[in-house]
Formats: sequence, C-alpha cells, structure tokens
Amino acid sequence: MGSAQGSLQELRQQLASGNISPASVAKNSLSLANSNTTHNVYISIDSAWTIGEAEALPNRFAPDLKPLLYGLPISLKDCFDLQGFPTSCGSRFYAAKNGLARADSAVAARLRSQGAVITGKAHLHQLAYGITGENPDYGDCLQPLNARRLTGGSSSGGAASVQEGSAVAAIGTDTGGSIRAPAAFCGLAGYRASIELAHQRGLWHGGTHLAPSFDTLGWLFRDLRDLPLLAEALFDLRLPPASQSQVRIGCVQPNFLHDCETVVLDSFEKWQEKMRAHGAQIVFVDTSFWEEAMDIFAPLQAHEDAAIHSAQTADDFSHFEKSIAERLAWGASIPAREIETLRARHANFRARMDALLLDHDFLIAPCAPVHEILAGVDHSAARRTILRYTVPMSLAGVPVVTLPTKTGAGVQLIAARGADTRLIAYASHLGEIS
Repeated sequence: MGSAQGSLQELRQQLASGNISPASVAKNSLSLANSNTTHNVYISIDSAWTIGEAEALPNRFAPDLKPLLYGLPISLKDCFDLQGFPTSCGSRFYAAKNGLARADSAVAARLRSQGAVITGKAHLHQLAYGITGENPDYGDCLQPLNARRLTGGSSSGGAASVQEGSAVAAIGTDTGGSIRAPAAFCGLAGYRASIELAHQRGLWHGGTHLAPSFDTLGWLFRDLRDLPLLAEALFDLRLPPASQSQVRIGCVQPNFLHDCETVVLDSFEKWQEKMRAHGAQIVFVDTSFWEEAMDIFAPLQAHEDAAIHSAQTADDFSHFEKSIAERLAWGASIPAREIETLRARHANFRARMDALLLDHDFLIAPCAPVHEILAGVDHSAARRTILRYTVPMSLAGVPVVTLPTKTGAGVQLIAARGADTRLIAYASHLGEIS
C-alpha cells in the first residue's frame, strides 16, 4: 500500500512506475495522522479533500511526465494559505478572522504543481513565535514516538507529521531556528534556505511573516539523501555534478559549548569524526561575537512582528499567549532611533559572518545545548538558551542543514549566504556515507 514511513525515494519510484497509486498512499498516510497523544499534529485536515487530490493526479500528469513530488504526501505549516482551508498561524483568533483562504499561497501552488498531495495544515507555535511547540489554543505538540517530549517549534506539526509517517516531508519556516530545532529534537533532517533564495522565488506570497528581515523556509524530512530532490522541487535548485569531500570546516570552540549536555557533545563529535574520515579539515574558529546575536535579534524580531499584528488586532495583543503578547508590546514600544542602531549592528554582524564563511567552506555547531524539551515543564528560560545556538545563522541569513541524530542532538551544517547548492551537495553526500 505505500507508506510515508518508508524511504522517500522508494515510495517515489513505486508511484512513478504505477505499482502503487497516489490515492492508496494518501489513504495510508491519513490513517497515521494525529497519532500523538494530544492528537494535534494537524490544525486543519480534510481527508476527503486530500484523497480527492490524490485521485485526480493521474489525470493531471501524463504517465511519462510525472513531476518530482508526484503522489508524495507533504504537510504544510499553517501559516501558508491553502485554498478552502483557514490559516490560523497557530491562533484561534486568526483562524476565525481569516476565514477560508480564497487561493493557494505560492508554496501550496508550487507543491501541487510538483504533484505533491498536501495532507493538511500542520500545528505551529502561536504566530510561529516560539521554539518549543507549546500552544495554548491548539494544545502542546508532543512527539508521536515519545509522549514525554515536545517536538520543538515553531514548525512543530511538520516535524511530528514526518515522525509519525503521515507525511514524507514537511514545509516549515525558520526565523530564529524554527526548522532546525524541531528537526533536531525529533531526530530528523532539516533545511532552511538562504533568506534571499526564499524571497527571490516569491514563496512568501500568501504566507504570514514573523519577521521579514529573518524569515525563510524549507523542509523537514528523514534522510539527507532526499534533500537534492526536495530542494529542486521547492526552489528549483540543481546541484553540481559532484560534491566536494576535501572541505575546510570551521567549528565552534569548546568554551561556546559550556552549557551542552553530554549527549549533545557526543553527537557533535561523532559528526565531526564522520566528516574527517571523508576528507574534511576541521578547525576551531572564533565565534565570540555570536554572544551578542540575541541582543540584536530579539528586539528587531519583536519590532517587526508587532508591526504585522498591530494592524490586524488594532494594537490589542491580548488575543495571544501572554509571553508572546508581552514581546509584541515590547516590540511596538522600541523607539525608531534604537531600531536604527540595531539595524547597523545587524549589518556589522552579518559582515563578520560573511568574512568567517569566506575563509571556510562550512561551519558546524550543535542545534541546541539540549537534546529534548520535556512536556509539562516550565520552559520560560528555554527560548534564550536554545536560540543562542541558532540565531547567529538567522542574523546572517545563511542556509543551514540539520544533520540528524536519533538522540535528538542534531548538528547545524552552515554555508555562506547563497551557497545553498554547495551545502545541499555536501550534506547529501554525508547521508550517502551514513
């Protein structure tokens, strides 16, 4: 019957050959949906619509012209419009205010043009403004395979959909770490595109921003070897004929890792050993300037998001979870002169990251100092702790691949802005030698 729990490439081959039908795959995928104990992997799901989409595929595409995602079940983060569905942005206020989308977002349209079968609108941290996957309106998103753990956020449902097997891959967004964190915590691979790439392709049309200066999007999936296909399908990226193995990689120094759990350090070292074994030179680099990243990022993010939601709420942020409302109110109160100073600091930070990546093919760092976020625990301090590891790359606007580990201690592989194809080629090569 074909399952999204299996290999993406095998499933794609079976669909392309006609050995299995898109409808049978869709039905099997939907039977696995919302399998976590909170039953909230998806905020909106319509089985009849999804099966209807799958049944129509053979008539939409000629047998010898099946596109890259033909028949593959894909979940869509619920901050992108899908015609006929509400777009909640993780908020019941917006689900009611927005009503049903009248047209597909650019992302949804791109997926459907590539033959994907969209399984539903996936759970997210409210307004995509959080790293844990907790949500007072739709419930906290727990991992389907481990009910003790939150998925991480904000692309919480996307990670859960791939983990449970209702989707073979998921569309996520990443502003401060919202693909990288859930991918890592759920034992998955992830890819956040260069910020310019996402904007150049026009993929934010019909999507709700968090902070446009930092927002990008990409994929959550299982196997690094699948990344070239996914990147081509969404971004029309095509890889060079061969990947480099003799690369120079900059590694964060031990003092940066002072708050890491042992399991995180072990996973980080294992990925380095794998890279060295296949020709990489790994050297320590000075990342001391990363310590100022959150002081630049947090106020700019709050300021930009407040501007987005002020217009929609008439400056009444009480519709949202308390800590988010407080951040929005803070962002709205920051004086213009302070924002101008922060923009200058951002530009300087970005230039320093550009220089660092000019001297190295890639950088590596853990995705987070912890390997799990436990359910039912106070995580008020978790945001700053985790974002310390991810926000430097957000400020730089660079592409990042999450190298997965079964423990939940994923690793960031980082490339220069615009070097997405080189990053994808090297990451998929690492997947081939796993």
